[in-house]
Amino acid sequence: MKTMFNTIKIKSLLVLVLVAALGCSDKLDEPQENNSFTGSTDFTKTEDMKLSIIGVYAAFQSRGWEQPLLIGVRGDDVNAGGLGDQQDFAETDKFNYNKDYWMYNSLWENIYVDIIAAHTAMDQIKRYQDFANNAGVALGNQYIAEAKVLRAIMLFHISQVWGDVFIPESSDTSELLALTSVPTQAEVMQHLSDQMDEAIPNLPDMRPNERTDLPGGVTKYTALAIKALANQELGNYQAVADAAGQIISSGKFSLYPDFYELFKTPGKLSNEVLLDMQYSDFGQGQGDREGHLYAPYGPQNWTPAVAGASSGWGFYEPSMKFIKFMLDRNETVRLETSVLFTNRGIAEIQADPQYASLPSWISNTTRDGDRINDYARALFASGKHYLPSNQLIPGRTAYGSNKNYTILRYAEILLMYAEALTHGANGSGMTADQAVNLVRQRAGLGTISGVTLDQVLNEKYAELSMEWGKRYFDLIRLGRANELNYDGRTFSMDKKYLPYPQGQVDQFPILAQRNN
Repeated sequence: MKTMFNTIKIKSLLVLVLVAALGCSDKLDEPQENNSFTGSTDFTKTEDMKLSIIGVYAAFQSRGWEQPLLIGVRGDDVNAGGLGDQQDFAETDKFNYNKDYWMYNSLWENIYVDIIAAHTAMDQIKRYQDFANNAGVALGNQYIAEAKVLRAIMLFHISQVWGDVFIPESSDTSELLALTSVPTQAEVMQHLSDQMDEAIPNLPDMRPNERTDLPGGVTKYTALAIKALANQELGNYQAVADAAGQIISSGKFSLYPDFYELFKTPGKLSNEVLLDMQYSDFGQGQGDREGHLYAPYGPQNWTPAVAGASSGWGFYEPSMKFIKFMLDRNETVRLETSVLFTNRGIAEIQADPQYASLPSWISNTTRDGDRINDYARALFASGKHYLPSNQLIPGRTAYGSNKNYTILRYAEILLMYAEALTHGANGSGMTADQAVNLVRQRAGLGTISGVTLDQVLNEKYAELSMEWGKRYFDLIRLGRANELNYDGRTFSMDKKYLPYPQGQVDQFPILAQRNN
């Protein structure tokens, strides 16, 4: 399948080197000249302008394994695997936070480095535009808009995690040192909404998988999705309905018919995807590859259908609460897709008399023939981060190699839209019932009518669990913190944000004035 990486493979090495020179910085307060890759660039060669936006994509997709794990671990849908060497990760899942924990600093610092990289690229594109013809100027405006969208989703994620965070508005990092206040989360979200309004007119009016220049690249609908997310955090539900409604009314997006395969190779760049991080083995069993480290999500012990395929670390475990919730709803494909079962885990479910009899399809062997053996760290593993061993390109053995990492998909748009309508917003082109039932029908469930907020949230729980902490942030946003008191955990709203990393407080003392 053709992806962005197939398109850029030849030129990407240069860009990756340039981005690496930027990304290897371990301090955000370095002088700007150390955060620039423009020194020897010939801006009269306007055909090279594309390299700048490719660099932004490369930086955006270079997520460390710990980053999405940390963003997503605190909901009642997922547990941190135990008995590991990352005790503070397990404690974070229990709302016991250590501001000195390396993961906190890594998430903050590396995302900000990539945000600054986006600003640096935008500056570079503007310099190309000085020498470009009208078509080149228009293309540069599109690339700048794309950089704004990628910058926006990164800033959105860290604001969800920390609330009040910096809003870099240029590539000059010294500006952050001069700040006298830290923007509130509401200010961050409004900024993102406004940025998407700026970007949308300059972005392609198509699905990401319709782009031939950068397959899977962002489009106006990606920006509309981020605008909807930002306004959802603000509680501005009419803006959510309007932005999501535009995506729905475009008629361009549809749910991938097979939920199980959506998260695997067949679902790559489907009509459901609005934004993902793309990875590729380039169809080769050895040599160059672009990949994410999926091992933290995988089972520590398995017998793969394809001998030699590597197992994982067991760091990310679907919760028993989630599994029982799904069983109570008679979920089949979404439960099978979301959870990899061990025999020990199945026995633990059955130890509860209410679940002594389980559906016959629940097994420690997946439909693709991979057997999930018992291991000490967890009872279950995340199925959404699983790539069957028979979908690995022959010669590749790394867990999940060649698998994309989806961030935004159409199912979430439908459910955001439905939720906005239950809050009183006016919709266009579709009712809340219709939006929710599209998602339910794909899952093999019956239709419902008169959809309530509780029903939408239950549908989100079933559909979006194990994806970027969406469940946790919904509960926080709606003040439903009691749901997070499960399996011995005790949550209070003063724990909704992580503490600022001590390493960043040392560099930016203004953070010490905040409550995090």
